[in-house]
Amino acid sequence: MISADPPLAPRVRRLRLADFRSYAALDIAILSPLVALTGENGAGKTNILEALSLFSPGRGLRGAEIAECARRQGAGGFAVSIDLDSDDRLMQLGHGFEIGAPGETPARRFRIDRVPVSSARAFADHLRPLWLTPAMDGLFAGSAGDRRRFLDRLTMSVDAEHGARAARLERALRNRNRLLAEEQADSRWLTAAEREIAALAVAVAAARRDTVERLRALIAAERDDASPFPFAELSIDGELERLVGEEPALRVEDHYRSVLAAMRRRDAAAGRTLSGPQASDLLVRHGPKDEAARACSTGEQKALLTGLVLAHARLVAATTGTAPLLLLDEIAAHFDALRREALFEALARIGGQVWMTGADPRVFDSLTGRADLLRVTPGRVG
Repeated sequence: MISADPPLAPRVRRLRLADFRSYAALDIAILSPLVALTGENGAGKTNILEALSLFSPGRGLRGAEIAECARRQGAGGFAVSIDLDSDDRLMQLGHGFEIGAPGETPARRFRIDRVPVSSARAFADHLRPLWLTPAMDGLFAGSAGDRRRFLDRLTMSVDAEHGARAARLERALRNRNRLLAEEQADSRWLTAAEREIAALAVAVAAARRDTVERLRALIAAERDDASPFPFAELSIDGELERLVGEEPALRVEDHYRSVLAAMRRRDAAAGRTLSGPQASDLLVRHGPKDEAARACSTGEQKALLTGLVLAHARLVAATTGTAPLLLLDEIAAHFDALRREALFEALARIGGQVWMTGADPRVFDSLTGRADLLRVTPGRVG
């Protein structure tokens, strides 16, 4: 549902790190809705964005194992805390990784106003981080798996439960694969596993389709052929995603269960389940050129991806009532001055807080007086 009220615009007012990546300790105050971190490569700019990205479910913008985020010279754990100003209410959110006593299993911890919560999904009521990193520049020409993960991240930002459903589906598929690998697989166990898979698969496919349809509608309503960030045309190449738009969910579940049962021998030979949302792909076209994104130039793909992320940020604000926290790593490095200014204007219209990084401070000169311009050196921000 699209909210008619202006979205909330939560802002990080203070960030504290302890033993996170290259930072033994960091405590910085933030005043502006725009934050630009500049410094040499390797200074630690992306580490700050990563710390903020971990206020969302999953492994954050690097996709690293959580233990890898701990400072190498530290004790093995880390802590990240922010003071968040939301609707004139100041709250504290925190996440970390604790080693514990000898013999105890290391664990992630999450807190809101110092009260423990079960997972990062609880943060979604207050903060919705989105990001764009240089590692995503090859998304359109890369693997279908990368695009599925991107699509699931888009979906998770408007449906906080989607990530948990997708994770349960992955576990259920692995369980079926193990059963199929047995010499005398019990058909009753397989039937039960396939029933669980079908229900989860249809829920995942429906959530993906809903997000893409909402995003398509928003892009069509705001279409501007002259924009320096061309509009994207989106679709999903996947049988279940197509069927959930045409048939009742229960009928699609029945269909997929029958497909799974019929393809047991084939899937056993392949060592994996070959059909289902785990094999779907997000298809993207350059709207003004009516050309597949993968066939566009590197510069066109960068501009197209930026436009898609900006549109998604507007969708998050409209559907959740909360403007996202945007984390843009090296966002302006390859844009000319006109495109950079268009980007800064588009970011301001979204209404949320934006953290950007760049090696060259001159690309942010036009933001003087309206952004926090912070210089990053190894282990320090000032």
